[in-house]
Amino acid sequence: MDTIRNFLGQTGFSLLANNWQALVMLAVACLLVWLAIVKKFEPLLLLPIAFGMLLTNLPGAEVFHEVLFAGGHVHWELFGGPVTQATIDAMRDANVSQTILDSLTVGQTITPGLVDYLYLGVKLGIYPCLIFVGVGAMTDFGPLIANPKSLLLGAAAQFGIFATFIGASLLGFNAAQAGSIGIIGGADGPTAIYVTSKLAPELLGPIAVAAYSYMALVPVIQPPIMKLLTTKKERAIVMKELRPVSKREKILFPIVVTVFVALLVPSAAPLVGSLMLGNLMRECGVVDRLSKTVQNELMNIVTIFLGISVGATATATTFLSFDTLKIIAMGVVAFGFATAAGVLFAKFMNLFLKNKINPLIGSAGVSAVPMAARVSQTVGQKENPGNFLLMHAMGPNVAGVIGSAIAAGVLLALFA
Repeated sequence: MDTIRNFLGQTGFSLLANNWQALVMLAVACLLVWLAIVKKFEPLLLLPIAFGMLLTNLPGAEVFHEVLFAGGHVHWELFGGPVTQATIDAMRDANVSQTILDSLTVGQTITPGLVDYLYLGVKLGIYPCLIFVGVGAMTDFGPLIANPKSLLLGAAAQFGIFATFIGASLLGFNAAQAGSIGIIGGADGPTAIYVTSKLAPELLGPIAVAAYSYMALVPVIQPPIMKLLTTKKERAIVMKELRPVSKREKILFPIVVTVFVALLVPSAAPLVGSLMLGNLMRECGVVDRLSKTVQNELMNIVTIFLGISVGATATATTFLSFDTLKIIAMGVVAFGFATAAGVLFAKFMNLFLKNKINPLIGSAGVSAVPMAARVSQTVGQKENPGNFLLMHAMGPNVAGVIGSAIAAGVLLALFA
């Protein structure tokens, strides 16, 4: 009977009975699974994130240990090694939470779980860059090359990142945390994860969930803002067909952009370089096997690893806090500012242009490719059924991918 009692006392059911925080997190994880499967909110990444959250909050599962990454650093000495007083003192100096410090005893040995090893790909900045290679291989920069002015619209939409940075700072977040929250406005999940893993890893779970949830809500968030800031006449503007882009231009573009951006913002080189490498594979026409691999097999594998490991950081200790609610609120603000900035800048450009551009394409300056461009097309066709804005909107849309990577580099240069 003692053996049976000991066994029952060590089961997850027994541990869960007195842990309401874990119960709440399991409910949140199940909600995200429902959103991914039933509502199809960015399911390719939201589903792995939700399941990672489910795993990490199961008492006794021990698949992820926050202490191994406490204070924003990888504590290599704890991967299978004993806890020393020097390590505890170093964590205390780094302002690691008292909850984590209380869980450590000198001489204790921590056995890393599966997700601990997978999370190293996030912490070391590997997964987001690999995903950017795949994104580049799936992206056609032709509309941007054909209409270079759309690069300005993609840049204008990044105003949402810096406006949200200011707002997060006013809400009490430090500069690094505010930068991580602001990057949600770029509507680029891998970039948000990359920046947050470097600047504020303690907020990785809430920021990743907010970023991908709001990316899925782009068709809901953007149209009211677009209609509010434009007139019926402006929404009905018909744009001329884009010129054909030569293969030589498409091959030179990723090379030129990589060199220019790496020299301008060196800290953005990993993201932009990965993006442009994938695009060069797509456009050069001599490495089709590699291009197909990064678009499919590599992209899918990395997405699984990234989602599970990011979701595992959403433990009850970090997720169930007032800061999480503020992050979710600031995420909406970030998307709103980014959309408004793109539309308003397009209207400003029309003051100087002979051939007017439809300001609706300015909203596509956020990086949600190709969803934001489709929203511009949908809203425009409601005003003028003969209007086709999709290819025009793809210009600022892919420019937003480059812009968000550059903005990420600026934040890392300032606060990393």
